[in-house]
Amino acid sequence: MIPALDIERLTGGYSRRKPVLHELTFSVRPGELTGLIGLNGAGKSTTIKHILGLMLPHSGEVRVAGVRLKDDRDKFRASCAYVPEQPSLFPNLTVAEHLRWTAMAYGLEERKARERTAKLAELFRMDKAMNNLPDTLSKGMKQKVMLMNALLVSPPLLIIDEPFLGLDPLATRALLGALNEARANGCAILLSSHILPALERRADSLIVLHQGKIVASGTPDEVKAAAGGQPTLDDAFEALVEAAEEGGRPFV
Repeated sequence: MIPALDIERLTGGYSRRKPVLHELTFSVRPGELTGLIGLNGAGKSTTIKHILGLMLPHSGEVRVAGVRLKDDRDKFRASCAYVPEQPSLFPNLTVAEHLRWTAMAYGLEERKARERTAKLAELFRMDKAMNNLPDTLSKGMKQKVMLMNALLVSPPLLIIDEPFLGLDPLATRALLGALNEARANGCAILLSSHILPALERRADSLIVLHQGKIVASGTPDEVKAAAGGQPTLDDAFEALVEAAEEGGRPFV
């Protein structure tokens, strides 16, 4: 099975003289949810920019659905969708128009797009806001629009940055249900979040970044074991960061 995302020895950043990322290697398989965690400045956003093709590697490769950006730009970009931490919407398009625009951009069949839009609007309790413009929406509602657009497409790879910020409890539950459905349909998810308990319960695998390097990876239990058998992912993350900053002292 071809990974939805395959990163091999990726080194990159804004300057070749001072890379942000150092030989990252990991993959995300279809139907898998992988959590990307690290302190602010650890390299999470830079990693995502390289995956999206917004930055080019200094060395190494990024493949999405088996394709490199330089080999097939259109297929590469059509194979992933991205939800940033800060919602970014067109000010003159309604919620419904955003979804129609996304459906057309990704070449979705019109009837299927309408049905999927109606289902997502109900799921996220946005039925009454479909004709609203972005400046009438709360930040949480704007985040829902971003999520609805990504889930409407349901590409091979879905990348979400801090999805739980600004969402109310019911919206969070709706999102988790929608992500489970997307995974059941073969969508791979790379989710970056500081909400570690949520990832501990739901992620299939984790990538722990520190100063642009992977300091631990594997299932949540494997990451906790790598941190000396810590009881929670929060504890494991703290121990891994402290160890990395002390020069990689081994756990006993």
